[in-house]
Amino acid sequence: MKDQPIRATPDDLARVNLGDPQTFADYDLSEYWRALRATRPLYRHPAVGDSPGFWVLSRYDDIVALYKDSDTFTSERGNVLITLLGEGDSAAGRMVPVTDGHRHKELRNVLLKAFSPRVLSRIGEHVRATTRTLLAAAVDRGEGDFALDVASKVPMATICDLLGVPSGDREYMLGLTKSAISSDDQGEYSEAADVARNSILQYFVGMVEERRAAPQDDVVSVLAGSTIDGEFLSEDEIVLNCYSLILGGDATSRLAMIDAVHSFSTNPDQWAAFKRGDVSAKQATEEVLRWSSPTMHFGRTAVRDTEIHGTPIKKGDVVTVWNVSGNRDESVFADPDRFLIDRSPNKHIALGHGPHYCIGAYLARLEISEVLLALRDFTDGFEIAGPVPRIYSNLLTGISSLPVRFEPVSAGVEELVL
Repeated sequence: MKDQPIRATPDDLARVNLGDPQTFADYDLSEYWRALRATRPLYRHPAVGDSPGFWVLSRYDDIVALYKDSDTFTSERGNVLITLLGEGDSAAGRMVPVTDGHRHKELRNVLLKAFSPRVLSRIGEHVRATTRTLLAAAVDRGEGDFALDVASKVPMATICDLLGVPSGDREYMLGLTKSAISSDDQGEYSEAADVARNSILQYFVGMVEERRAAPQDDVVSVLAGSTIDGEFLSEDEIVLNCYSLILGGDATSRLAMIDAVHSFSTNPDQWAAFKRGDVSAKQATEEVLRWSSPTMHFGRTAVRDTEIHGTPIKKGDVVTVWNVSGNRDESVFADPDRFLIDRSPNKHIALGHGPHYCIGAYLARLEISEVLLALRDFTDGFEIAGPVPRIYSNLLTGISSLPVRFEPVSAGVEELVL
C-alpha cells in the first residue's frame, strides 16, 4: 500500500487520477504535490472516462484565496469531486457546506446558536470524561485497536450529544458515517456509501418529527424551532444539516486522533517532548491537524469567467483545492515533511478557511487535545502492534485500524502543561 511514489515527469503527473480512491490507496503522492506546487500551481487534471477534467490548486496561498472568494467560486454545485464531476449536489441551497451568500450566512448562524458557550462547556466536560475513561481502559488492557477502542467513540459521542442521538444508536450511526464517505473495503465502497447516506437521512427525518412534537436541549430542536427571514426551516434543511454535522463531526477528529498516535509512535522524540510537558496540548493539536489533513480536498465552480495565474478559468469550470498539499507548502511551513509538535506559527488549513471554515473546529480541537492529554497522563509510551490499513477514499485520508501496545504510566499523574 502506498509504496509506489509518483515522480515529477509530465507522463507520471498525467496518469494520476485524483478522482479515483484507488490512487490514494496505491501511491505515495508526496512528490506529485511537490511537483505541482513547484511547476504547475494551476494544473489541468485530464478528463478520465466519463468524468470531465478539472483544475487543481496545490499551493497554500492559492487555496486560501479561493476559499475566501465565494463571489467568483460557488459551493452550490457541489464541494467535493463526487458531486462536482457528477450531477451536482442535491442539497445545494439547503445544507450549509453547499450554500453561499445570504442563505449560507443565516443557516450558519442558526447552527452556531446550538454551539453556545453553555452548551460547549457541558459538552467539554463530557468529552474529557469519555476520553479519559476510554483511554484508561485501553491502557489497562495493554493492547488493542486504538482506532476502534478510542478514536471511533470520542467524536461520535460528542456530536451525538449535541444532536440528541440516544446512546443506544451511536454504534449504528458510527457505522453509517464511516461508510458514507469512505470504506475499509474498496469492493463495497460505492454501494455501501449510497445505502449509508440514505439511512442517515431517514434516521434524522424521524428525529425531526419527534423534536417538533417535543423539543429537547439539542441541535435538532434548535433547527426545528429556528426561522430565517420569518420562515421556519423546512424538514429537508433540518435533516440535511444534521447529516452534515454528524459526518463532519466524526471523520476529521477521528482520523486526526488515529494519526496522532501513529505519528507519535514513529517519531519518538516528539512523543518524549510532549510527555515531558515541553509542548502544550494546544500547540501539539495544531500540528496533528496539519500533519494528518484528514479532508484532502474541496472544490468550487466558477460562476463567471476569471483568471488564476494568468490562465483563463471559464464560467462553469470546476476548481479543486487540496489541503493535503497546501499544508505541506514549503513557502509557508519550514521543514513541512516533518512532524514537529512545537511548530510555530502553524496556520494550517486542515479545517478549511473563509466563509465555509469548519463550524465544528472548536470541538475538533477539544477532542484531539483531550486525547493527547489522556495519552500523556495514562501511558509512558506505545508501539504499533500490527498492520496499519488505510481507509479507501478520494476525499478523506487516514488509518482505519491501529493495533497498539501500551506501556502503563510508571508513576502518578503529574501536573503538566495544558
